Amino acid sequence: MKLQIVGGGKMGQALLGGLIDTFAPAAELGVVEQSEVASAAVTKTFPGVHVSSQATEGVPTVLAVKPHLAIEVVRALPPVPQLLSVCAGITTESLEAVTSAAVVRCMPNTPALVGMGASGVAIGASADDDDLAWGLAVLGAVGVASPVSETQIDAVTGLSGSGPAYVFLVAEALTDAGVAAGLQRPVAQQLAYQTVAGAGQMLLADGAEAAQLRANVTTPGGTTAAGLGVLEGNGIRAAFQDAVAAATNRSRELGKS
Repeated sequence: MKLQIVGGGKMGQALLGGLIDTFAPAAELGVVEQSEVASAAVTKTFPGVHVSSQATEGVPTVLAVKPHLAIEVVRALPPVPQLLSVCAGITTESLEAVTSAAVVRCMPNTPALVGMGASGVAIGASADDDDLAWGLAVLGAVGVASPVSETQIDAVTGLSGSGPAYVFLVAEALTDAGVAAGLQRPVAQQLAYQTVAGAGQMLLADGAEAAQLRANVTTPGGTTAAGLGVLEGNGIRAAFQDAVAAATNRSRELGKS
């Protein structure tokens, strides 16, 4: 077995879906899950993947359980060479206290479910550049992954970890605004969602800069300028900055607790 994922929930399955064939064939991947319902779901969705209630010794491992269970779960693991944690707020130091594995910590986000994840990856004192490369390869299978320091992981959590919820809120607000402006809700929703998705694709183009793309759409004295003026006047930049800061601070608090 090339890799096992401890935890067969949404994030575990998202990673598994991206890893199959891009990282290893299904037969070389495993999921460790105690819940019979979750195990059955993994078996049905990913035929060929080894599903078990117990981790296998000596296999590089991804930890994808709820943060409050992380230390207990790692303490019960058999010896493994590498451990990649996707648990928010749990430091590499905390994990290294209960395992001899080389510990890598990351923060993916839910778009990993559709292969569009954005992750930050950091290594602990027990890990080296090879372990970092391994962690980047695992997360790269479900999107993009950037190396960061341990001290920056909480900021990654506040930005990209929580970021999809901010974007979903924007899509909700645009839909409601369209309805208020006179559109039927199904039409407003389709237009809002496609606008968010299309703008996102434009941002992913080589050399794209958000500020320039915004300027390209904004004619002086035009409709977009009028709308942007309202957003800026209502402090949209400060609101996003405060949101990222609040999520970052909460991640730090979770780590301490």
